[in-house]
Amino acid sequence: MAGDPNKRSYLSLIQTFDNFPYDIVPSEEYYLLYLPNDKQPHGYLLPETVEKMPWTSDFLIDHTSHKRSVNVINSSDGKDTANAINVAFAKLINICIERDIFHIIAGVHSEPFSIVSAQYPVHMERFASALFGITSRGSYITAYTKAADGTLKLWIGRRAAHLYTSPGMLDGTVAGGIKAGSTPLDTAIHEADEEASLPEALVRKHIRPVGVLTYISVTGPEFPGEKGLVIPDVIYVHDLELPSDVIPKPNDDEVETFYSMTVEEVQKALLNGEFKPDTAAVLIDFFIRHGVINPENERDYVEINMRLHRRLPFRTP
Repeated sequence: MAGDPNKRSYLSLIQTFDNFPYDIVPSEEYYLLYLPNDKQPHGYLLPETVEKMPWTSDFLIDHTSHKRSVNVINSSDGKDTANAINVAFAKLINICIERDIFHIIAGVHSEPFSIVSAQYPVHMERFASALFGITSRGSYITAYTKAADGTLKLWIGRRAAHLYTSPGMLDGTVAGGIKAGSTPLDTAIHEADEEASLPEALVRKHIRPVGVLTYISVTGPEFPGEKGLVIPDVIYVHDLELPSDVIPKPNDDEVETFYSMTVEEVQKALLNGEFKPDTAAVLIDFFIRHGVINPENERDYVEINMRLHRRLPFRTP
């Protein structure tokens, strides 16, 4: 499978979303985001983003070669650092929305996302976070049923055609970004009800946290917004074995329909490129954990596992 250059392989699917170079020197390509009283960076910004951004007096920009940086100034003089940072980002993003500067923000406000690498509770709006290259977090559920003979069938969603990213593509059962102040489990339970009409009591009874995936994506030609944005990702994955009489049903406008698919049908769709890229990561991980992908049938088994658990350049939550 992996040896045929004319076909997609599981490794090639991973390379489409874990596509940030391993040998890059970030300070030579990007501006590094720094927060007050912290020598470690928290994000990578493109030079064109820095040029277009309507910086306020809350930020100090250093254009020095090999030391390019965006520094948030602590306007509170250390009295309330977290609030000063939150206010600084809020003011800046408000201007971006008012002037409709960046396509990815889409001229609207969005939910708060934590800057999880920070040493204090700070956040910025979700749509703007990719412009600053901070670590994103998501929570995913793969729901499935198991027959008496052990045969698995997965519940697969079809994304609505109006969505900003990957419209109309196949998706997992449930997924959502983790809001500031929320937990991976809380997010999974909330999204299960919102996207798939799965009640909280049922989900709490059957859900199993099964790990974390990490990788770094760079937005490319198929992304509708700005290209070249760096998005480090932490994905919390959950398995949800459902009773055979439970059928997920769309409960909002993000999911068009759900399909009950065999392992073979999901594998075929994966290798046909029909799935949202990060969902492909979740499903490949699911197949590894359930023995569908193993060292005997996949020659890139070790590298696939390594690429699903990449060391991120910023502090992890």
